[in-house]
Amino acid sequence: MCYSLKILSEASSITKPLDPSDHKKLFGLWQRPLPLSHLVSSLLQSRPHPKFTAEQGGDDVDSDMELLDLSDSDEEDEYDQLPPFKPLKKFQVNKLSKEQRKAYFDEYDYRVKLLQKKQWKEEVKKVKELKKKGKDSKTNHDCIGEDVDQEDGGPTAVPVPMPDFVLPPSFDSDSPSYRYQMLEPVSQLLVRPVLHSQGWDHDCGYDGVSLERNLAIAGQFPGAIAVQITKDKKVFNIHLDSSICAKHGENGSTMAGFDIQTIGRQLGYILRSETKFKNYKINKTSAGIAVTMLSKNVAAGLKIENQIAIGKHLALVGNAGAVRSGGDTAYGANFEIRLKSKDFPVEQDQTTLGLSLMKWRGDLGVMANLQSQFTIGRSSKMAISFGMNNRRSGQITIKTSSSELQLAFISIIPMAISILKSVYPGGAVRNS
Repeated sequence: MCYSLKILSEASSITKPLDPSDHKKLFGLWQRPLPLSHLVSSLLQSRPHPKFTAEQGGDDVDSDMELLDLSDSDEEDEYDQLPPFKPLKKFQVNKLSKEQRKAYFDEYDYRVKLLQKKQWKEEVKKVKELKKKGKDSKTNHDCIGEDVDQEDGGPTAVPVPMPDFVLPPSFDSDSPSYRYQMLEPVSQLLVRPVLHSQGWDHDCGYDGVSLERNLAIAGQFPGAIAVQITKDKKVFNIHLDSSICAKHGENGSTMAGFDIQTIGRQLGYILRSETKFKNYKINKTSAGIAVTMLSKNVAAGLKIENQIAIGKHLALVGNAGAVRSGGDTAYGANFEIRLKSKDFPVEQDQTTLGLSLMKWRGDLGVMANLQSQFTIGRSSKMAISFGMNNRRSGQITIKTSSSELQLAFISIIPMAISILKSVYPGGAVRNS
């Protein structure tokens, strides 16, 4: 089998088409077209703008709308106004009747929810105070000096051992994970190995490295850089994401970035820029451009995005863009309706309904998707994801987590379906 795989790999490497650069050398005319549909999808993806930490007085345009959900409510803390409540022990709960047990758990869950709301409000208030304190310290930095910052700072971070990395399964008796034991870095540069899950046996399983760094340029422009490099015997891949941001007060920011991606067998260089601004705390608009260079092909793209918050629980998001290279143009658009629960983010119940459109070379692609996660009872959660395109192909995913033993029997259903398929092959049993 090993010899057969070796011969087939050598034959495929000999008979595969030449690289576009080789064709170009031979004929001087032919150029491989850019994958404009992929470029449009990448252009429409929302990217977070780099920001300072709260201690540095950072202000995030993206997160402010979510912080308003509970922090700006006029309701007073009901938790402090409740009468004393003494939780019962397990044997005491078992002595209660069915109606008493239900009333007890309802009261218990109600108090827990109010306590979580109170803690969330206090955390948001603390973050806002840190932002204000950071801005004041920036303003008075020349008068205060660096000695005060060192006195007010917390204790020096101490490196701690990181957990062992998970290696792919192998038939070796010893595990080479000790080779990658390291300390959690305390510097701002984060370096970690990249795991290749489909590696060969007797292999360490790591064929790359990733580096991440958040930095502040001139103390005014937050930036971020992330590099991932993978290399085996024949293929070298590099992925670079770098960006720098300039704030326009508390309601706007502009980001410029440079990316390097491996597209096919060539490196693509992407220059991008995006500006976001917020109006009346409920409307957030952004516009951006991107220029992609692959070999001697150049593609330019433009996008615009708008997000409107209706009340505290409903948001409408839409974006559209186009990428053009030569005489070829691809168009794309996304629309989303996001509905959050009344007690979000204390409760993570939310639903997202989306519609994606893509048009390239006369072919129109439509994709509808639905994502929802909600709570079932007191100790169970369920997440449903559904997607389908205009070619009548799609996917349904259902995930359930519970601490109750009864729901564990639901796993019998896929096992029963598998047994029926093996007993009646080609029958009416279908995957769902």
